[in-house]
Amino acid sequence: MTSWQVQDAKQRLSEVLRQAADGTPQVITRHGKDVAVVVGIDLYHELTGVRLELADYLLQAPEVDDLEVVRDRSSLREVDLGTGS
Repeated sequence: MTSWQVQDAKQRLSEVLRQAADGTPQVITRHGKDVAVVVGIDLYHELTGVRLELADYLLQAPEVDDLEVVRDRSSLREVDLGTGS
């Protein structure tokens, strides 16, 4: 990571942005303390991800109108619920 004082980052913003876009996060400092990080848009999307509400997720599910579900109609099996003695 490259570190920039606020004033230097302002004067060389194009370089800060270019390096961030190339995949190197750029740390901005004020009075010697880290205050911000500039990252490229690809890294930003990777870190934040796309989060959908449950309803939107379900609405994007594939259509199942043609799905044929076949139920097993064979007789049930015997289960022994004895006390085990």
